Amino acid sequence: MSLIDNKRGLFDYSVLEELEAGIELFGCEVKSLRNKQGSLKGARVVARGGEAYLVGATIPAWQMANAPKSYDPERPRRLLLNQKEIAHIASAEGEKGLTAVPISVYNRGQRLKLGIAIARGRKKEDKRHTIRAREEERRIERTKKRK
Repeated sequence: MSLIDNKRGLFDYSVLEELEAGIELFGCEVKSLRNKQGSLKGARVVARGGEAYLVGATIPAWQMANAPKSYDPERPRRLLLNQKEIAHIASAEGEKGLTAVPISVYNRGQRLKLGIAIARGRKKEDKRHTIRAREEERRIERTKKRK
């Protein structure tokens, strides 16, 4: 079960392959994510200096009164990946048209994991086709319910 989804990211990009990573978080951020607070809208994964980071994600502190004074909800968060996976993300960033996009945050046992997609940006006509197919599916379901 997913705690937070990046629906816009799945709409804007076509997923080529998926990875799973751990996230380095503060305690107040973990509690906040477990309560489904936070956003992956506009977030991306970057590989710099042999490490991977989640950039642009907003994760508020669970209780702002108990958070450190210098707490930044949009700080870059280090991802826990092995060197082979980090190299794979870095090579995908270097390739034209590919990017690493966070898809969702979910529980795996007691740990929080981040689903990452190596993805290619969709063109406007592909997005229109997706919307048209979704609306057609809804229309079919409505007519089935009526009968």
